[in-house]
Amino acid sequence: MKNLLVRWLVLAFGVVFSAKLVPGISYDSIATLAVVVIILSFLNAILKPLLLLLTLPFVLVTAGVGVWLINALLFFFTAKLVDGFHVAGFGSALWGALIVSITNMMMNRMLISKKLSSPPAGGPRCGGHDNVIDIWRVIKNTR
Repeated sequence: MKNLLVRWLVLAFGVVFSAKLVPGISYDSIATLAVVVIILSFLNAILKPLLLLLTLPFVLVTAGVGVWLINALLFFFTAKLVDGFHVAGFGSALWGALIVSITNMMMNRMLISKKLSSPPAGGPRCGGHDNVIDIWRVIKNTR
């Protein structure tokens, strides 16, 4: 649950940042922003994988630019669904999606590097509480 809230806060930060930087993107209230974040999260979880699968050859040929177009499409579609969230056109959606993607990437890197630099919750030998195999420990122990 904490992870979901952090992801929503990061997404909200990206939408706010894009609204400040991109002409043609705005939202009316904090409540509208919350709805935008929930809708974008839902679309990214449900619709984006399907769109990526259907457009996989295009995404591969364009070296990932297709993912940016899909993100812009979802951003634009969210504006059509949510009253009070305004995206003037697809060009604004492209820039907004780029800013949201960059802020998500930067925040995720900061959060991951912070998580990796802190010791595991269960101590150094225990490996913490997550069910992830520590591949470096496995490699080190097999030598």
